[in-house]
Amino acid sequence: MTKYFDAQETRDHTARESALMAALPGQLAHAKNSSIALGQILKDVNPAAVSSRQALAGLPVTRKHELLERQQASRERVGGDVFGGFSTQVYGSHMPRIFSSPGPIYEPEGAAKDYWRMARAMFAAGFRPGELIHNCFSYHFVPAGSMMESGAHALGCTVFAGGTGQTEQQVQAIAQLQPAGYIGTPSFLKIIVDKAADMGVALPSVKKAMFGGEAFPPSLRDWFAERGIAGYQCYATADLGSIAYETSARDGLVLDEGVIVEIVRPGTGDPVAPGEVGEVVVTTLNPDYPLVRFGTGDLSAVLAGPCPTGRTNTRIKGWMGRADQTTKIRGMFVHPGQIADIARRFPEVARVRLVVTGEMANDTMTLKVETACAGPDALASKIGEAIRDVTKLRGQVELVLPGSLPNDGKMIEDARSYK
Repeated sequence: MTKYFDAQETRDHTARESALMAALPGQLAHAKNSSIALGQILKDVNPAAVSSRQALAGLPVTRKHELLERQQASRERVGGDVFGGFSTQVYGSHMPRIFSSPGPIYEPEGAAKDYWRMARAMFAAGFRPGELIHNCFSYHFVPAGSMMESGAHALGCTVFAGGTGQTEQQVQAIAQLQPAGYIGTPSFLKIIVDKAADMGVALPSVKKAMFGGEAFPPSLRDWFAERGIAGYQCYATADLGSIAYETSARDGLVLDEGVIVEIVRPGTGDPVAPGEVGEVVVTTLNPDYPLVRFGTGDLSAVLAGPCPTGRTNTRIKGWMGRADQTTKIRGMFVHPGQIADIARRFPEVARVRLVVTGEMANDTMTLKVETACAGPDALASKIGEAIRDVTKLRGQVELVLPGSLPNDGKMIEDARSYK
């Protein structure tokens, strides 16, 4: 039995990077020519010139709220495109299903085998061809159920469409069908296992699980392990499909082979230094829904070195919070992008963090600035002027030594008392 899903997982890192960058210009050209929205976003871009990460970093980031705005604007027009011009396919055999996320944002599902690229993550979680999987992700509105089912079928597995709810029936189905494992949220499997214990029903066949959709802390991982269930995380979104997955090394998440991932400073499109926390931005090689530099709104960081399992793709720490830290201060919204704009005005500034303190209606904002500048008083005064210019608010400036600020991806920290 093979140790890896395919040979792509153990490619030389340089070979993988070369292959991704070689595919990028063609994908951008396709997106520009076949997607109305990307045609507008990339109108001034020469796809042939974008064959490196440095060049990719010069393209605009599209964030979820912008995708929603384009969809809403398009839906208001008679005969408008419900996908806001991002999809390259139309209704019919090339688009078997449509799903909806809160907003609503509508997501198309293409006809390609393993369209969401979930089979690789399932393999890393221990699932193998010929097994039965109990799938407890939702099958209605959101794509999670279909994402997992299509991946399981691509892997060669049979699926029981458990969906959500009906806990006693879930216990009964697992006891009778004897699936090899479970896919769904960790909290729902815990509910099922607890209910089975209450009913006096044993579930000995469930030895593995792949989780998504919510946090999977070590305490819950250990709880399942004590009951003979090895649980693994996957990181996927309704827009992009699989982004990264956990392996038996339990040391971060390995990036999927079908995406190009960048970690950028929140509110900007600027890549951060390796190891620094920032927003996960993804360019997918999916021709049906070719999202380019799509901001997930999730925070993570790159881990150094390859996975101990022998998989050579880049690893990230996993989900570390949300990147959108927009905060209302004295009646004005302050965005992470504004704080980044202030920092960009001063070459001697390394990192910044706006800390908001006090009580509501009596806010104090302090911009903490990492710098080794020899003339702090003059610099602080200029930064204070920039704060007023950009945010239209007055703020204090505190200069700190390089490396003093936490590496948590926060541009704005709301430390106010709401009592």
